[in-house]
Amino acid sequence: MSGSLAGITVLVTRPAAQAARFIELATHAGAECIAYPTLVIERVPIDAAMRDELTRTEWDWAIYTSANAVDAALAALGRLPARHTAAVGRATARSLEQRGVSVELRPETANSEGLLALPPLREVAGQRVLLVKGTGGRDLLRATLTARGAIVRTLEAYRRAHARPTGEAQSALRAALARAEVRLVVVVTSAEVLEALLDLSDAEDLRKLRTATLLAPGSRVADVAAAAGWTGPIVQAATAEDEAMIRALQAARSTGEPPAA
Repeated sequence: MSGSLAGITVLVTRPAAQAARFIELATHAGAECIAYPTLVIERVPIDAAMRDELTRTEWDWAIYTSANAVDAALAALGRLPARHTAAVGRATARSLEQRGVSVELRPETANSEGLLALPPLREVAGQRVLLVKGTGGRDLLRATLTARGAIVRTLEAYRRAHARPTGEAQSALRAALARAEVRLVVVVTSAEVLEALLDLSDAEDLRKLRTATLLAPGSRVADVAAAAGWTGPIVQAATAEDEAMIRALQAARSTGEPPAA
């Protein structure tokens, strides 16, 4: 993998706490990285009544949608009384297992569709399901499990807020945008991250950014980018996991899809 991304400058927009692994992989592959977080993760306070309900109910399933959900919920509530635990993605499962929580269910594709397709969640009528997630976002898990007859309770354990990039990060980005020879790849891991980047960028930066190569996890985020006027090449990774994103960028680089060195 070493050297496969040489000559590329990568703008890493995911929250700072989750960016280190991707930056390590990209740097090892030869890319130059600009850490440019567009969101910050904030924990949502949980009142005493909700805390009592969540910790006293015997859940059939606790489903965690992200590592951020794991961090926030376990810090606030500790290990929840659930017979089974599911995680959307390897990073979420790792976060749970590092805290001593066994994960019985995890899809190969790190998304809601992959989790819902697994047999244990197809027949859930009458089961109590706790869905641990961030505020907003997709409603597919809750809606589908409810339609299948589950009794679903949602815990929105964290929220996303815009993060103002540092002056150093802004200077690095503008220097990259100003140099025609720089081969810039913008990496976003969700529609929320992309939308925050667009909101935080001034008109001139935005005009240039939209012509760069975009690396996005799947068609949904790619469609959001296209609808927002992105005109540069869009490379789609299978999932938002670090290794999947790096593999997609390497594969596209080898076929000349992102700017070639």
